[in-house]
Amino acid sequence: MTTGRKTTTVFLTVLCALLLAILGLMQKWPPWAWAALAVAVAGAPAAAFKIAAMRRGSLPADFTNFLPATPIERREHHVSRVALPSQWDDYDFVFSATVRWHPLETHDDDPVLNPAGLAVEAVLDRARTLTEQREPGRASLVQHELSGALSRMRPDHTGHLQVMAENITLTLHEPDQERLTKLAEVRKDKAVWEHQRTYEQSKREYLGDDVLKDTGSAVVWWLAKNDNHIEKTVADLGLLAQLTSAANDTEIPERLQDLIPTPNRPSTPVGREPTAADHFEAFLTGMGFTSGDGRRGRTAAASPPGRARPTARAPRRPATAGRRSGRSCGRR
Repeated sequence: MTTGRKTTTVFLTVLCALLLAILGLMQKWPPWAWAALAVAVAGAPAAAFKIAAMRRGSLPADFTNFLPATPIERREHHVSRVALPSQWDDYDFVFSATVRWHPLETHDDDPVLNPAGLAVEAVLDRARTLTEQREPGRASLVQHELSGALSRMRPDHTGHLQVMAENITLTLHEPDQERLTKLAEVRKDKAVWEHQRTYEQSKREYLGDDVLKDTGSAVVWWLAKNDNHIEKTVADLGLLAQLTSAANDTEIPERLQDLIPTPNRPSTPVGREPTAADHFEAFLTGMGFTSGDGRRGRTAAASPPGRARPTARAPRRPATAGRRSGRSCGRR
């Protein structure tokens, strides 16, 4: 019974006693009636309280689940930029969080003088157990894992405190993050290069061991490539024979020699170095002495004995032309 109900019961009891007292004075009750009235007035509240307590009983189990929890004394301490090991050597996580704790009742005589240090130690032990099993390249994912793992109150190893952590941040040192980014780029480039190399090796093996194994295989491959154009394949037999022989570093078979076209080659050797006569001929041409000029012969005759003479001499003038020029000079 609540306090309000108790007050109401006492008030009603006093009121009833007054009414009965007035009625007894008016009716002139005998003395024994007044004694019975006193007992009834005194016992009525006690009986009412007892009956109410028996009817109320204990609270049901479903109702006790919704009772407010006993308030817990919580204390907090902030830690920042604590290095925690990762799965890779020399790549540490940087941990920051707000540590909360509340003391537990213990029966030993060893008081905790620095509960903040004990709580921080417990949180770091729990965090290190998780981070040392994670790679440093997944810092954001590990941060959310820590937020879930440290969100529950757990007793420390001494049993004096219940400890948890919130507002957790987990990062890497900036140089380590740059190195991991470069390593990731190198791994990706290496994977692409290895795939390209494997593709090229497979293509070379296909061409060398299958397509260009011999001229027959090359002809069949070329025929399939050209959609059964037999005329084109027959026209390219010589080219396929040369290609197959070059791929296998062998001579062209004699039965295929007639299929190889022979290009027209110049009679003079290609790439011959010029001789002294060639240089002298170029000198005369540069001086303006054409092939029909007589000065070419005189210049060649006047050259020193060791100098090479040009191979081609200028043609002689007709005799009549020489006589006419002499006559004209004498008349002058």
